[in-house]
Parts: sequence; C-alpha cells; structure tokens
Amino acid sequence: MRILLFTEGTILMHSSAQQASREERVKQVLNNEFSVKDFANYVPIFQSNKKLKTWVNAGAEIYYLTSRTGDQVDKISIVLKKYNFPNPENLAYRVDKEEYSDLVKRIQPTILIEDDCESIGGQSEMVSPTLPNGIRIIVLKEFAGIDSLPDVPDMMLV
Repeated sequence: MRILLFTEGTILMHSSAQQASREERVKQVLNNEFSVKDFANYVPIFQSNKKLKTWVNAGAEIYYLTSRTGDQVDKISIVLKKYNFPNPENLAYRVDKEEYSDLVKRIQPTILIEDDCESIGGQSEMVSPTLPNGIRIIVLKEFAGIDSLPDVPDMMLV
C-alpha cells in the first residue's frame, strides 16, 4: 500500500500554530502571520510523525507532496528529517508547469490524504477533484492532523 500525504496543512504547520486552535491556525494563514512563511521551522501537527511510523510498521509506503517550490522544498525536507518522519526522501514537488495531479499520477498512491485547503480557497485548490477514480481519497479539515485516522492503513480502504 502506497500512501501519499500533502505536507503543509495536513501533517505540518507553521510554528506559531502550536498553541492555537484549528480555527485560529486558519486565521493565521489568512492574516499572513510571520511564521506561515518560515518553512524551516514548521512542526508536526500533533503526532503525525508517529502515526506515519505506525503505518510503515504495518507495511505502508509513505510519500509526501509539498506545495513548496525551489529552495523551500529543502526546508520542508529538513523538517521531515528533523522530526523523524519515515521516508523523508520520498518528498515530491512541482517543477516548472507541472500540476499536482501529474505528481499523484506518477506516484500512483493507493491512498491520497489531503486537507480541505480552507485557508487558501477550499476545493478549487485541492488536487483530489482532478484525479481519476481508483485512488482512495481522504480529505481532512486543514490543520486537524491525521491522528484520528486508523493505525492500520487497510482500514482506510473501507
């Protein structure tokens, strides 16, 4: 089983969001709060890194998809490594005019997990509506984290 997760807003968040409610986190993005652009200091949303380790131990392959480009990708990669996310080398990002859907098709995940992009425009900014059938799509509230998802990845296919 191959699981692809968006990083920002789904498993990572800006540092000032740590003590904020989910709604306040969305407002921080809308208000362009300073730490939103400080990608090198992003932190896991709750225990997302531990949840992903659980999935890997259950046999899942983990891939990441970042909205960052250029040198910002390196900052997200460093954050994944710093917080011991499994398989941080499996970080995909767009190059030139590439679309998110191109990356998803290339990775061919069994499951795609993304947030609802509330702070940046909602469904029009999500990749899942552009994808063909055959991929299990899980959409979470932005900044809600993945902790509530099952520990056994196969249970997400039901």
